[in-house]
Amino acid sequence: MAQAATETAKQPSLTVRLKDVGAWAEWAALVGLVVLIIVFQALNSTFLSLGNVQAMLVAAAILVVLSVGQTFVVATGGIDLSIASVMTFGAVAFGAGFAGGLPLGICCLLAVAAGGLVGVINGVLIGRGKITDFIVTLGTLSAASGVALVVSDGKPVTVVNAFLLRLSTGGLFNSRFGTHVLAAGGSPEAATATGISTGRIKIAVYTIAGLLAGLAAILLVARVGAAEPASNTSFLLNSVAAVVLGGVSLVGGRATIHGPVIGALLLTALANGLTLVGVSQFYQPVAVGTVVVLAALLTRFQR
Repeated sequence: MAQAATETAKQPSLTVRLKDVGAWAEWAALVGLVVLIIVFQALNSTFLSLGNVQAMLVAAAILVVLSVGQTFVVATGGIDLSIASVMTFGAVAFGAGFAGGLPLGICCLLAVAAGGLVGVINGVLIGRGKITDFIVTLGTLSAASGVALVVSDGKPVTVVNAFLLRLSTGGLFNSRFGTHVLAAGGSPEAATATGISTGRIKIAVYTIAGLLAGLAAILLVARVGAAEPASNTSFLLNSVAAVVLGGVSLVGGRATIHGPVIGALLLTALANGLTLVGVSQFYQPVAVGTVVVLAALLTRFQR
């Protein structure tokens, strides 16, 4: 009894936990999403209507996929600046196959393979070549965009398909690989000492990011109804923003999958809600930037 009482006394009270900024930082994205829902619903009753919720989920799908890919990279202490351009490259590969009369399934495989190819190149140059991730992905950002323009001749390919039309309307995992990813990001030296190949982990995470960018390309084509060669830089910025909002450490070693997913939903809800209440699109990037900076400030207090 005395031991149990002692252990209970050691546990922080509810008041102490509520005052713990670090505890709030862990739930920043979820708390922010709930607050946005309450505020925008109060300002405009159509915010939580079935049609608008469905529209937000469809709009968030691409960003969610890209954010998950970016999360794997950031968990190792890196960053993928090419992820949006890789998505564009994947969309153009899809369009080229579609224009050539290939079956839809093959077109989807082309999109994912194109993204995976760039991801492997990123990973090998960073993991084996020991080149800074910023430089490598900045280079492939430009290269992927350029190849997309060359392949498409700068012209979009209209894609009309019943399945894609339906598609457009409609923590890192607790595994050995996930543990190795976090270890490689948290302390590369310690990870290497325990037998983890940080080079292989780098190749793997950038490949995953590329493959998911290819998957996002399919969703992009479904949503737009065309394979556009134009670069989508806003997705790059928002994928990093979603990762920050999700509480992922930008220096590596701490990450979840659900955090960035909630962060992506928060960014989508923010843009949608501001539009519904009549805020000019010129001010929306200001709001997004403010939210991201506040989230980054909170992550400083994370345990």
